[in-house]
Amino acid sequence: MFISKPAPDFRADALMPDGTFSTISISQFKQQKYLLLFFYPLDFTFVCPSEIIAFSKRMDDFKARNTEIIGVSIDSKFTHNAWTNTSVDNGGVGKISFPLVSDLSKMISKDYDVLLNNSVSVRATIIIDKEGIIRHYSLNDLSLGRNVEEFLRLIDALQHTEKYGEVCPAGWRKGNDAIKPTTTGIKKFLKENASNL
Repeated sequence: MFISKPAPDFRADALMPDGTFSTISISQFKQQKYLLLFFYPLDFTFVCPSEIIAFSKRMDDFKARNTEIIGVSIDSKFTHNAWTNTSVDNGGVGKISFPLVSDLSKMISKDYDVLLNNSVSVRATIIIDKEGIIRHYSLNDLSLGRNVEEFLRLIDALQHTEKYGEVCPAGWRKGNDAIKPTTTGIKKFLKENASNL
């Protein structure tokens, strides 16, 4: 179980948004940024490009929440480079706005327990708070693409909880009522909102 535990750190080669190669780690963001770390099976496949492009298009929304995105697959940094330098029409993703980490050794995927049959990573999504603690961990089968909007909602909920000490009910969105974590608080919330759940 990873929830509420420190995120396993790593130092790995990555293709950066500007097309250069660099070394990236989880710890470099600690005390500064929230992280959305997501694993995907392979470059030049079918569902993966749709997710990479969807995350990249929403990068400004993540940055507005003080959140960085890091993508990870078992491909080399050179394959990442080729993929981002290939047009969408030809099976690539074009220019993207976050780093893609190379996990050739599969050690990062193993450390996060997302490796399928010692082959490729499943579609794992991990939200890490500014203290380096895992606050969300989800896995999708290879054929099931993610909904980027849901991760923005979860980050909003996490930040609301941290700021106000309230908990966020089913379907909560920024600006909605949250729950004071008391017996009185939940009774009041359900009385006022049960028909909207």
